[in-house]
Amino acid sequence: MSDMTIATGRRSRWGLFLPPLLLLLLAVAWSGFWFYAASQAEIATDAWRAQEAKSGRIYDCAKRSIAGFPFRFEVQCSGASVALVSQTASKTPFTAKLDNILVVGQVYDPKRVIAEFTAPATLTDGVTQTSFVVNWSKARSSVVGLPAIPDRASIVFDDPTVNRLDGTVQVPLARAKSVELHGRLAEGSPSDHPVIETVLQIAQGSIQGVHPLLAEPFQADVRAKLTGLNDFAPKPWPQRFRELQAAGGHVEIVQSRIQQGEMIAVAAGTLGLSPNGRLDGELQMTVTGLERVIPALGIEKMLEEGVPQATLDRVAPGVKSQDLNNLFGALDRAVPGLGKVIKQNANAGVAAGINAIGTESVLEGKKARSFPLKFVDGAVVLGAIKVGQIPPLY
Repeated sequence: MSDMTIATGRRSRWGLFLPPLLLLLLAVAWSGFWFYAASQAEIATDAWRAQEAKSGRIYDCAKRSIAGFPFRFEVQCSGASVALVSQTASKTPFTAKLDNILVVGQVYDPKRVIAEFTAPATLTDGVTQTSFVVNWSKARSSVVGLPAIPDRASIVFDDPTVNRLDGTVQVPLARAKSVELHGRLAEGSPSDHPVIETVLQIAQGSIQGVHPLLAEPFQADVRAKLTGLNDFAPKPWPQRFRELQAAGGHVEIVQSRIQQGEMIAVAAGTLGLSPNGRLDGELQMTVTGLERVIPALGIEKMLEEGVPQATLDRVAPGVKSQDLNNLFGALDRAVPGLGKVIKQNANAGVAAGINAIGTESVLEGKKARSFPLKFVDGAVVLGAIKVGQIPPLY
């Protein structure tokens, strides 16, 4: 065998072993990189928690672990808790406790993280000491732009329910088939005065304990812009509302659609705050199915049983419940049965009044009415009629 044949055989054997060897070296190098990056992720997480704590948002885990080798990071947080600590108030305004949070980040896209939450969650209002229990079948969120102020974020709940804790009893408050909330910084928005674009979508939502009309399932899709924020630090709501008002902040309802059975309502407009802390602004509304909604309000039944003073204070400030009942009694004495007739036709009268407001319109192929809904220093004005009063927000 010649020397050339031996050399060729050696090169052939090296050619066979070289790819696996390079692959092994690459795997060792990648493993080292992953474990180093995982340790750096823990350091970055601790630094982020410290930064958030300075802004009053305290995040904690009873137990934390990192996995996901080789292409992603999975941070498991068991016994998770969040506390919003106001720097101006003596009480913690809000705390939340969750069973487990799983946060996933890809090695190749570290600024985007996805999280999954395990139910239930217990929320406590530190001011009123009211507690709520929130359950869901699946919950997940995504955030883009970390560790700085996120560029956009979203959170989605499937089958959420909210119950208020009354001792050991859970009182149903709200439920839905799904709830989605999406938010992002508007393009070109400065970081010190951000404009936030939001989308809220609710499928088969219902609210219990307020009015039977709200207990019926509804669909909602609301798109809005919020301006006037100076920072994202947690603050008591009255303080936040004062700052928004002083900065000329407002909520622009870009587009909204709510449907409940045959009733469909769309609205757009701008809402802000008056110097007194009351709602100011106007929504241009178009509504179908008003003739079905008004009887559901139960005006006739409310008049028959007597109107509570608290209700009158909201819808007709200055009118006393006893005065109203005396009026119907006097009508019955003057013309027997007149008071009863007025009560029984109350819904029809209100419907006729609303039909006289605004203009005829068509919404999604159905007859509708278009009218302005105004908020004047807290007063709710439908056309030229005051229909309610909203208390001040601060």
